[in-house]
Amino acid sequence: MGGAQVLDYAREGLWVLILVASPIMIVGLLVGVVIALFQALTQIQEMTLVFVPKILAIFFTMMITMPFMGAKMSAFMQKTIELIVSGG
Repeated sequence: MGGAQVLDYAREGLWVLILVASPIMIVGLLVGVVIALFQALTQIQEMTLVFVPKILAIFFTMMITMPFMGAKMSAFMQKTIELIVSGG
């Protein structure tokens, strides 16, 4: 396996990481922004107000996107195993 192939494989691994993590990160960001806006508008300065809604939103997002995440990671692992078995 040459240097270019290693870089291509690393790039593919990073894309899998981005595809798997982005739904959860986007939902966490959106919920955080909405709650921060709510806090700013109502002048509620409670620091712990963000945690419960954000945790619940991330949990439900994980439950919804788990099949997609599993399929992406499984396909990448299958390719990794095939590369290891073939010797590079």
